[in-house]
Amino acid sequence: MFEKFAAYLKEKASLTEAQLEEVFAVTSNKKLRKRQYLLQEGDVCHYNCFVVKGCLRLYRVGEDGVEHILKFAVENWWISDQQSYNNGISSKNNIDALEDCELLLIEKNDFDHLVSRFPNFRTFRDELKARSYDVSQNRILSNISDSAEEKYTNFIKSYPDIFNRVPLHMIASFLGLSRETLSRIRSQIAKVK
Repeated sequence: MFEKFAAYLKEKASLTEAQLEEVFAVTSNKKLRKRQYLLQEGDVCHYNCFVVKGCLRLYRVGEDGVEHILKFAVENWWISDQQSYNNGISSKNNIDALEDCELLLIEKNDFDHLVSRFPNFRTFRDELKARSYDVSQNRILSNISDSAEEKYTNFIKSYPDIFNRVPLHMIASFLGLSRETLSRIRSQIAKVK
């Protein structure tokens, strides 16, 4: 499990072998079965989680009982509830496994220590945050300005590795569409091809 993480950190953060050893010393591994929770609403998120294998989702359940998917995470992606993690407050979200997963977890204090100790790890963290912010901004803009068809085709282009692994109703939730609307769009696109 650590081999994939080491290759990722060497490429993305330019960590040395000595730095990698310090990262591994504070990293724990966790396996989740499909449908098992990593985080439940009301708990505090203490970890940044790196996905070695599998697919997870971050979602919130509305007052009406409807799930609203905020994020998916697959191999070589990070996932946590950032608001809970950053502020030490109870999460309003859930994170669960859509497939059997292998994860590597770094507790907040340890992650912060790595950021302060290694400038290249800080740069890596800052770049991750910047990309995450950009994705969030683009998603907000898409939600307020794109048609349902554009949202769907952009999702397929942007996340081909997720599209084939996630049930259609979850993609609809992520896009803010009803399952019926998404099915209609898929039919229309299939007729054109």
